[in-house]
Amino acid sequence: MAAELASLRDMIVARMPFLSARQRIKLVMRVGGAPLCDLCLEDVERAVGHRLDGARWDPDAWEREAERDLRFLSAVGGSSYGYFDAGYPAILRETARPPFMLYVRGRLPDGRRPSVAIVGTRYPTGRGLDAALALAMEAAAEGVQVVSGLARGIDSAAHRGAIAVGGRTYAVLGRGIDAVYPASNKELAARMVEAGGGIASEYPPGTPPSRWTFPERNRILAGLCRSTVVVEAPGGSGALISAAFALEEGRDVYVAAACSGGPRSAGSDALAADGAVTLSSFGDIIEDWRCGVGRHGAFEPGGFDARSRRSGNRRRRAPLRRPSRTRLTSPAYGRTSRRT
Repeated sequence: MAAELASLRDMIVARMPFLSARQRIKLVMRVGGAPLCDLCLEDVERAVGHRLDGARWDPDAWEREAERDLRFLSAVGGSSYGYFDAGYPAILRETARPPFMLYVRGRLPDGRRPSVAIVGTRYPTGRGLDAALALAMEAAAEGVQVVSGLARGIDSAAHRGAIAVGGRTYAVLGRGIDAVYPASNKELAARMVEAGGGIASEYPPGTPPSRWTFPERNRILAGLCRSTVVVEAPGGSGALISAAFALEEGRDVYVAAACSGGPRSAGSDALAADGAVTLSSFGDIIEDWRCGVGRHGAFEPGGFDARSRRSGNRRRRAPLRRPSRTRLTSPAYGRTSRRT
C-alpha cells in the first residue's frame, strides 16, 4: 500500500506543469509522505527554494490526471518509475538533470548490461542508413542494448538493426507513450516491445510533441548509455544535442567513419575534428570497453564489470569540446535547437 501511495504521489507531482524535473525531485525529498492536499503553493515554493509566480495550485485536478495515467498504464501493460523507485535506472541518477518520472511500455534497459545510443539525422543518405543498421546489428550481436529516439532515418535504422539479430532496443520519446511519433513507426515500436525492449518518456500520457520536448528527451537518451555514436548529422542536428549531453556527463562520443565527408555529415565531421573517435565498426567501441576505457568499466560479452571503473576516453585525439554549432534553448533548461 505504501508503494502504491508513493507511486500516486509521484504521478501527481509529475502533473504539476510549473515545476522542472529537478524541482519535482526536491519537492518529494522535502515533503516525504505528507499528503499533497495538505500543502499550499507557498509550501511548494519553500520546498523547491523558488518563487512560482503565476502558478495555479490545483492538487485535485492533478490527482484526477494521475489516476487517469494509472488506468492507461494498466490498460496497456505499462509501468512508471519515479526517481526514488528501486526500478529507476541507476545510470540516470548519475546525470546532472535526471528525469523525475519515466513512463514505460515494455521494459527499460537492463542496468546490468551496457547500452549504446546510436543517433543521427532524420534525412540520411543511403550510406548513413547502412552504417546505422550495421552498427546496431554488431552491437546487439555482442549483447549490447541499443538506445535511440524512434525518429525517422538513423534512429529507425538503429532500432531495426538490433531487432534483426534478436537484440533488445529501446526508444526515448519526445511525447507521451500513448502514441508514437512519427505515426509511421507505430509498427516498429510494437516490434521493439515484443522483442523485449521498450519505449519510455518523462512526459505523462497525452503530452503532445513540441519543439522543446525532443531536445529535452535527448539528455535521457544519452544518459541511459555509456557511449553515444553519431552516425550522420548535418550542422544543427538534434543528434549533436545528444552528443553534447553525453559529453556533459563524461560519457564517450564516437562518429561513424563510413559517413565522413558526406553531404549530410557536417555536424558529425565537426565532432570528429573536435576529437571524437571515428569508428569503422562497433568492434572499436567493444575494444575500448574491454580495456576499461570510459566510465563504466571493463566489458564482457553480454555484460560489463561495473567494479572496474575508469574515466576518460583514451582514444580521443584531442580534448573533445561541446559542439558549438548546436544551440538549444528551452524553458526548462535554458537551451534552443533545431531538429534535423
